[in-house]
Amino acid sequence: MEYRKTIKLKDGRDCVLRNGTEADGEAALANFKLTHEQTDYLLSYPDESSMTAEQEAAFLKAKTESGNEIEIMAEVGGKTVGLAGISSLGNREKVRHRADFGISVDKEYWGLGIGRALTDACIECARKAGYVQLELTAVAENAHALALYRSEGFVEYGRNPLGFRSRYTGWQEIVHMRLEL
Repeated sequence: MEYRKTIKLKDGRDCVLRNGTEADGEAALANFKLTHEQTDYLLSYPDESSMTAEQEAAFLKAKTESGNEIEIMAEVGGKTVGLAGISSLGNREKVRHRADFGISVDKEYWGLGIGRALTDACIECARKAGYVQLELTAVAENAHALALYRSEGFVEYGRNPLGFRSRYTGWQEIVHMRLEL
């Protein structure tokens, strides 16, 4: 799936949102590792990623060629500052109407509107792909993310108090949310 849009950030800079391509493997992997180092609210730690830049490039190529999945990069001044994507929950009849949403933004760029823009882009792509429901999981302590998701229409449908086990803080409750498209 392909996507491209330029937005104006709260500080006046331009931000390009576009689907990642095979040529972006190294930049996407570097951003993934950076953002997963900056916060304890994401699914994994940087040292848990076993992907190489070549594998990331192949992943991005497959997403670009997909009709129902995408990985969107946010770039400011040519630098990759965020990633977001939608992934199918499967092709089986009972779940093919559902997609999973994930997002990360470089901490240096928090508060500029990139998270909302990436969320909006993924919602738009999920609708275009024909999904009926977009789903996400967030750490309950991540109040800013939960507020963003609620403002976009996501509703909570469950919690797991032992959802994540942080290396640093112990148990983290996770919130399951969904958006009907």
